[in-house]
Amino acid sequence: MKQRLLGWARSLKVQALSLWFAARHPGTPWLVRALAAFAAAYAFSPIDLIPDFIPVLGYLDDAILLPLLILIAIRLIPKPVWADCRERARQQAERPASRAAAGVIALIWLGLLVLTGWLVTD
Repeated sequence: MKQRLLGWARSLKVQALSLWFAARHPGTPWLVRALAAFAAAYAFSPIDLIPDFIPVLGYLDDAILLPLLILIAIRLIPKPVWADCRERARQQAERPASRAAAGVIALIWLGLLVLTGWLVTD
């Protein structure tokens, strides 16, 4: 079971990196490109939308939301483009870090904190 989970996690990393390449590939339709960019940025973001220390919900985005986003994006990418991007991802040694996605997630959290403060004070 542990080996199966590790294999699934490794394949998820390759798929996220493949999406990163697909988001920049000229053969990817623009709407699919946006979805692929969002999924890859979220996968490589050092900050989670739902922090892992929150019971149950903390792992929900990592276990369900992210794989679902990746699956939808993969199904929408043309097969030849996906094959090219997947091959490039297998050759890439390191994964990119998405500071922009981390910034967006930090802004979402900041907005929620401000909204909460505003609602509590009224």
